[in-house]
Amino acid sequence: MHKDDLVNALFSAVDDKNVEAFLHFMEKNCCFRFGNLPSANGLEEIKNFVGAFFDSIHGLKHEITESWQVPDGIVCHGTVTYTRHDMSVLSVPFANIIKMNDGKIYDYLIVADTSQLYAL
Repeated sequence: MHKDDLVNALFSAVDDKNVEAFLHFMEKNCCFRFGNLPSANGLEEIKNFVGAFFDSIHGLKHEITESWQVPDGIVCHGTVTYTRHDMSVLSVPFANIIKMNDGKIYDYLIVADTSQLYAL
């Protein structure tokens, strides 16, 4: 799959809050880390983490500014807008580092300051 197609499909799954579609991109033993939170390792832990995160918000939408194919991976950045359950929104910059092997993600790092996402 071409880099742009992969990035678009991956972020479409995320923005649709579709855990199963998101997991389709991952290797069985993938490592997933969101910011400074502990890593989720393996599909079951990733499924639980991502599912709980999706449930904690009403919605999200990524606007990807740029992405680069690097040896064995993709780096991308842009702005993500979160919609909370009370319908208020928070937009923050993000960067993702995605390491791949044979078309599947084996290491996924999200860098974004979501410290205000759950602020009262």
